[in-house]
Amino acid sequence: MPNTANSAKKSNTHIYLAMAISFVLASVLSIYPLSASIALFRPMWLVMVLVFWLIFQPARMGVILAFFIGLGVDLLTDSRLGQQALCAVIVAFFVKFISGYLKQLSSGLVWLLASACLLIYQISLVILHFFTQAVFVPELFVAVFTSIFVWPLLVAVMIKYTR
Repeated sequence: MPNTANSAKKSNTHIYLAMAISFVLASVLSIYPLSASIALFRPMWLVMVLVFWLIFQPARMGVILAFFIGLGVDLLTDSRLGQQALCAVIVAFFVKFISGYLKQLSSGLVWLLASACLLIYQISLVILHFFTQAVFVPELFVAVFTSIFVWPLLVAVMIKYTR
C-alpha cells in the first residue's frame, strides 16, 4: 500500500515541476527581445501555457494560481499591476465553467476552447487598456491569431507531461 502513495506523491511532484518549468520557459519566450516587426507576431506564451494547464490539469490549476501568474505577467511585461491578472482570472473562470459542461474533450474541441480563451483574454485586455489608458491598439489581436496557430505545437510538446 505505501508504494501507491509514494508513486502518487512522485506523480504530483512531477506534474508541479513540469508546470513550474513550463511557466519559466514561457516567461523567457515572452520577454525575449525581438525586433518590432517580429514582436508583433509573438505568441502569447504565458497565456497559452496557463490555458494548457487549466484544460489538462484542472484539479491542480485554479483561479488563485491563475491570478498569481497574471501578476507575474504584469511584472514581466511592465503593464499596470492587475490588468493581466484580471484577464487571467477571467480565462480561468471561463475554463472552469465550460469544463463543467464538457466531460470528454477531443483535440478539435480543445483547440476551440483554447482559441476562445485566448480571444477572451485579449479582448478583456484591450478593453482594460481602453478604459484605463484611453488607448486602443488593434495590433494586439495579431498575437491572438499567431497563438491560435501555434497552439497545436504547444499541446504536442507538453501533452506528455500531463500523464
